[in-house]
Amino acid sequence: MLKLALNEASFSFLRYYKTLHLRLHFSIVMKLEERINAFSELGRIIKGTIQGEENKFSSKLNNEIISQEKDNAWFTAANVRMALKAIGAMLTSENLTSWTRRYPAIEHREDSFTVGVVMAGNIPLVGFHDFLSVLISGNRIVARTSSKDSSLIRELSHILCFINPEFNRFISFTDGVLKDFDLIIATGSDNSSRYFEYYFGKYPHIIRKNRTSIAVLEGNETSEELQNLGTDIFSYFGLGCRNVSKVYLPEGYDIINMVKNWNNFSDIINHNKYANNYDFNKAIWMVNREKFTDTGFLLLKESTELASPVAVLFYEYYDNERNLQKVMSANGEKTQCICGNKYIPFGKAQYPELWDYADNVDTFEFLLKKKSPGIR
Repeated sequence: MLKLALNEASFSFLRYYKTLHLRLHFSIVMKLEERINAFSELGRIIKGTIQGEENKFSSKLNNEIISQEKDNAWFTAANVRMALKAIGAMLTSENLTSWTRRYPAIEHREDSFTVGVVMAGNIPLVGFHDFLSVLISGNRIVARTSSKDSSLIRELSHILCFINPEFNRFISFTDGVLKDFDLIIATGSDNSSRYFEYYFGKYPHIIRKNRTSIAVLEGNETSEELQNLGTDIFSYFGLGCRNVSKVYLPEGYDIINMVKNWNNFSDIINHNKYANNYDFNKAIWMVNREKFTDTGFLLLKESTELASPVAVLFYEYYDNERNLQKVMSANGEKTQCICGNKYIPFGKAQYPELWDYADNVDTFEFLLKKKSPGIR
């Protein structure tokens, strides 16, 4: 019995030592500068590929761009390129350095954690910022990708690991149940968030729900600004949380003045799934004899609701700035971002800065403030 007890104690000590050694190894294996250099090189490769340059990865990356639509009809080549363009623009040494300097604690980390990340699949590479945040902060990631958006982020991970093979130790993907993690970041719908709370509530976590974005017009916008607003509405078929689904207009504003600037987006109706949503909503409203405006490729309806269906844009009039602020404040928990002359410039909703966090929750601060490994 004594011998057995000693063996068990020895085994426990060795397991503890191995775990401690592994954690210390991960914490010192790459300096922040090395991580920044790797991601900035990834950004250079992405930008070069989008611009038509040939590099070691351009052929495979271009094939991935084209093949996405076969697995997910919403992921057209144009939309995938748009997502990659946004990522390439943010992954510069200057941006990454400016971002990480906001968190001095990153330079004095004594340990690293394993972060489970459940990624959404509504628009291409929507989980990339979490992927970046976990790794640039010196942590390890185990990611469960959406079945609708799985291969492209794995390809970017492959490129990153080629740039710096040490990342192989920090990255893993799974199609099954997440396990052996210390923290969790999960993104989904209002419905899925209830399941996330049930399964992950005992861990330090960020759990995201449905959000959408809005625009505020003052009535003096130029044609160029209104065209750019169209980009905020139509990009990714309106499926992203940063897509504008509701527009606030000053009383008396003629919506035709707005929609006449969006004719260059009219080809969107030729996409089968988008057209199905357009036809469905139009049919329902016609049967119910509801009032709406039909542009032939977008339906507009006056409504106090915030999130509009695909192929629909809600609008609402406001009489003064004070009342508008009250309405927007009441919807704050459901609003991702606001576009307008006093807010995010029109056309820039899908090009957030690295420090523009989803749901306005500072992911980086969350990753750095975790003091000890979580519960298993």
